[in-house]
Parts: sequence; C-alpha cells; structure tokens
Amino acid sequence: MRPRDDDRRDGLGGDGPRSSGHGADPCRDPAERSRAAEAIAEGMGRAKPGEVPGRLCEVAVRLLPVTGASASLRSDGVPVQLCASGDLAAYLSDIQATLGEGPCVEATETGRPVLARDLATGPDARRWPVYAQEATAVGVRAVYALPLGNDSVCVGTLDLYRDTPGTLTGPELHTARLIAGVMTVALMALPHGEEYDIQGGAPWLSGLAAEHDEVFQAVGMIMAQLGVGADEALARLRAHAFAHGRTAHDVARDVVTHRERFERDR
Repeated sequence: MRPRDDDRRDGLGGDGPRSSGHGADPCRDPAERSRAAEAIAEGMGRAKPGEVPGRLCEVAVRLLPVTGASASLRSDGVPVQLCASGDLAAYLSDIQATLGEGPCVEATETGRPVLARDLATGPDARRWPVYAQEATAVGVRAVYALPLGNDSVCVGTLDLYRDTPGTLTGPELHTARLIAGVMTVALMALPHGEEYDIQGGAPWLSGLAAEHDEVFQAVGMIMAQLGVGADEALARLRAHAFAHGRTAHDVARDVVTHRERFERDR
C-alpha cells in the first residue's frame, strides 16, 4: 500500500539537491573526506550492531542531496529490507522486492552501482517501467543503488532516493560509497551468534531471516496449489501482491498461515 501524503513528507522531506551533474573530482579534498568521516562517526556514536545500518541511512540523508535512504540484504530472488529512513523509503524498498525490478535488484545482480537520474523520462523510465511509475507516483524522481560487499560478493544494497532528477557529483558519489563501505564492514564483521538486537538481546537478523523463509515457504505452497515451477510461483506471488497494493512479504505470510490460497486458472 502506498504511503499517505503525510508519510511522504516524513519519509522523503528535505531541501532538495544541492547540486547535479557529474563532478570531475572524485572527492580528493581531504577536508571533504574528513567532514564525511566525522559525520559518519558521530551518527554511529555508541550504536549497537543492530542500529548501525539505520543510523547510516540517516547520515546519508544528512550528507547527500537525497531525501530518503534504505538498505536491503541480498537473498534468493527477493531482497529483504534491513532498514529505512522513513515510511516512503521503506515503501520504495518493499515495492522493488514485490515487483522484482528496480535499481536495487539490478545493483544486487551486477554488483555495480546503479544511478537512475530520472525515472519520469528517458532510459531510466524504460528500464523498470512499473517501478518507475510507482516511484514517480509518490514523488521520487531519482534513485541511486550502491552494492554492499566487495569485488567477490554482494551482500545487499544501500538505496538513496531523491525528489528531483539528477545524478550525484564525484564528491557526493565518493561520500555515498564511503557510507556503503562502512555499512558493509558493519554487516560482515558481526560475530557469529552475537548479532544482538537493540531490544532484549534477540538475534538481530532473525526477523529478516523469518521474512525470507516465509516467502520461500509460500512459494513452495503456491507451487503445490497451482502445479507450477518455483519461478512462476514467485511471479504469481509478486503479481498478486502488486495487484492488491500489498508487499510480497505480506501476501507470503497470509499464504503460510492459510489465510490466502492460490487457485488454478479455470
């Protein structure tokens, strides 16, 4: 379900971009690097592991000409949302998982940054037509997805949203990469079995793993109900979710708990 207008202001409110276009200088300025590093350190403070990604999304919105940020973990077929700076950023992250298309999905598959400068017109609008329509309908014009990981593995993406068209300058892209790098280190350096949440010491990633498991349990049930393969079952799940203004995770939960059943076409 799309966020309301007040959610839009909460999730993506801001002063708009400070600059646009490609900068030639990839942030060689030591003062600029120092400012970004200090802002990241200040934003993280005494954050526990489970708080780090959310804090970094907030830092990204403060440092960059973007109005929202989210992070997702890579999984088989369906990105799992890790955190978001507001309701609209969360919605845009969820809609990519539901549709199976968008900058986040492409960045995860390729392991390279995907910088969509204008979702309303031109090549970016044609690359992901349904996602672009959904994003622009709630006031988002540009999306930048940066992979989390290294040259050999991509564990997820940091996604940045803005309400005007344009791209990031060299220095801004450098800052975005720095934030993504810190988030990658935080995710990959978690001690096994010690990824504690901020509430009660529960495993931090357990909730995300549960969502992932529900989707694929639901896919298995849809395969049995319809007599189709896994790819078609996942496509049916996504199509049903999108048609009813819901997320894939929400529909999966209803399938698993037997509140929703898929019927064969007659």
